[in-house]
Amino acid sequence: MRLVASDMDGTILGHDGKISGRTVRAFHACRDAGVELVFVTGRPPRWLHPLQDQLGHTGTVICSNGAVVWDLETDRLVSARTLRLDAVLELRRIIKKLRPAALFAAETLTGFHLEPGFIENESSELLSEFTPAPLRETLAGDDSVVKFLAIVREGTPDDFLAEVRPAVGHLAAATHSSPGVAMLELSLPGVNKAVTLAEYATGLGIDAADVVAFGDMPNDIEMLRWAGNGYAMASGHPEAILAAGQQAPHFDDDGVAQVLEERLASLNAPRP
Repeated sequence: MRLVASDMDGTILGHDGKISGRTVRAFHACRDAGVELVFVTGRPPRWLHPLQDQLGHTGTVICSNGAVVWDLETDRLVSARTLRLDAVLELRRIIKKLRPAALFAAETLTGFHLEPGFIENESSELLSEFTPAPLRETLAGDDSVVKFLAIVREGTPDDFLAEVRPAVGHLAAATHSSPGVAMLELSLPGVNKAVTLAEYATGLGIDAADVVAFGDMPNDIEMLRWAGNGYAMASGHPEAILAAGQQAPHFDDDGVAQVLEERLASLNAPRP
């Protein structure tokens, strides 16, 4: 175990925005043992504060499902893979044809753009700073979209993904990370958490066999398959569990911490 790569939401971060004390201690123990830590999330850079505030993490974070690499220490962009505006508008057209009730938003390198009605609760704390407006107006001339979002109010995220993915594969990689809301996340074709994590690990001279990865949702599947030791949370999506080679205990039982404690104990065990 030379590198630990962990998803955030549903893996180490709860709905209350908290990382458990046991999980914090386990990550600190990894760091003390000389194990590299990298967090791999669907979140944009502006929503990484739990890593800084609760874990004291100042290293690299792979954001937006692999489209962005961010340095927390310097609070700056390292690299990005972006969708062109014409591709975004074509994605919107295709999805709208499939699901006329769909609404959209776009995460860019400079902010967040959402259509009116995209969020049901207009007082959402995380999105309250953004004013809804037609994407054609707010995205005009902007080719820095790192994640395009589509949401519908009926059906499941799995059904929505199964319907949309074949229709947009030539324009974007589609996935989802929501356990209940039918919201899709679309990125540049070929971009996912595994691709960017593999590049990061290679830069450190670390092989996939020495990577331990944790995740819980479909947007983690490629990463869990790539890592030498991929652990899906027992509380995670069935497809993530199926894709991973191993299973971590339930999120509510500090599953990530349990696995890390066991692995650190084996690293420190005396050799015969």
